[in-house]
Amino acid sequence: MSNGTPLGDFLRARREALKPQDVGLPEHGRRRVPGLRREEVAMLAGVSSDYYIKLEQGRENSPSPQVLDAVAQALKLDAEAADHLNRLCLTASQRPRHWGETDVSQQLLQLMDGWEHTPAFVVGPALDIMAANPLATALHSGFEKFDNLARMVFVDPAGREFYQEWERAAHSCVAEIRAAYGHDPESARIAEVVTELSDQSKEFAEIWQLHDVKSKSQQGKHLKHPHVGELHITFAAFTVNGAPHQQLVVYQAEPGQPDGRGLRDAEIHGTQPKHAQTAAPVADLAAGTE
Repeated sequence: MSNGTPLGDFLRARREALKPQDVGLPEHGRRRVPGLRREEVAMLAGVSSDYYIKLEQGRENSPSPQVLDAVAQALKLDAEAADHLNRLCLTASQRPRHWGETDVSQQLLQLMDGWEHTPAFVVGPALDIMAANPLATALHSGFEKFDNLARMVFVDPAGREFYQEWERAAHSCVAEIRAAYGHDPESARIAEVVTELSDQSKEFAEIWQLHDVKSKSQQGKHLKHPHVGELHITFAAFTVNGAPHQQLVVYQAEPGQPDGRGLRDAEIHGTQPKHAQTAAPVADLAAGTE
């Protein structure tokens, strides 16, 4: 995904995204490089230029927490991006070992199936759909496959029609994968998805290079279903206990709003994607949709 190190790539991208006026520095004349110079970041962080250059070049992989905090402040990182910076400095032995798990618990599958009027699905670190209930599948019936949210946004032609705020959805998807990458830079699946989407979508490749970091949270979505029309919904994402690499995503219409009826209509009118997913383990899904 890169010829540099995860830490160096992140620092370089965030440095280049800043302008001198963003950090209170004067801008004199034409600059040969975008953003701040390495020497300027070093000065703002209170470290030597040589030391900061080593960080970006991958020749210093064990900076102290104090240095990382100073660099985060110099680069104007928010709390989530600063946490991401710290995670990139962890060694392989310091990282959790459960990120490769792919099974969704039976209890969670049963819970999702019981939500007849609430779309719900589980995504993995690379935004693969690991399981979904029938209403979530029907809601995404306009897509060829309900398999990976990032692929659906960037590659499937239905993505730009379904996500009415497409650019927002695009940036969110990439930032979420980038956040997961910080937890597991050695993930073969994340590397595979990033490589595939970078080859197929110039926009994905460009956004990936921004190194924006943002986990799923709670916010509104403006969607357009091919049969029931526009839907304004909210969604929330929850980390799954016992499987913190999994996220349970739940869509919901505001109480008393007509979009609640639209979600139910989506189940009635929605046809199944070519490779439909239901609230069942991934292995079962693959066997049952051929």
